[in-house]
Amino acid sequence: MVNNDTEMQMGQCVECGAKEIDGYSCHEQFTFPLVWEHNDPALYALHFWLVSCYMIQHPSNFTEEGHTYLVTLFTEAYDNNWETAYILKRNRELVSKIDKITNPVPNKDRKRTYKFWPMTINDIYLGEEENAIKNINRWKDQIRVELK
Repeated sequence: MVNNDTEMQMGQCVECGAKEIDGYSCHEQFTFPLVWEHNDPALYALHFWLVSCYMIQHPSNFTEEGHTYLVTLFTEAYDNNWETAYILKRNRELVSKIDKITNPVPNKDRKRTYKFWPMTINDIYLGEEENAIKNINRWKDQIRVELK
């Protein structure tokens, strides 16, 4: 199965390893917390972390420079405990210096490489809305460990 951001083979994402659950690909599971954010301002405050965790695990969506930029921004924001407003400001500044962030190669032709991640969007989806804040914070901590 192929959609905008992911490729599932035999019920598993070929990049992050997330399993298909309830018939949803990892990208489709990712849309659930995006909707949940609209119900909870505290959850919405974690939007950068939710999106960056998911995107770091799916590098085929970016140019090499774009993915490196995302990892750098994530790492600096995490290590320096930046507030969301400052993260967004730094994002605007850095993006203006990069030629192309998103991968221009058509989705079906992108090279995808599997990497094992101890946490994926599966953990957020299965934890459901009431545990989303806790689980996204755990996910960002785990991603940071994996990036060391």
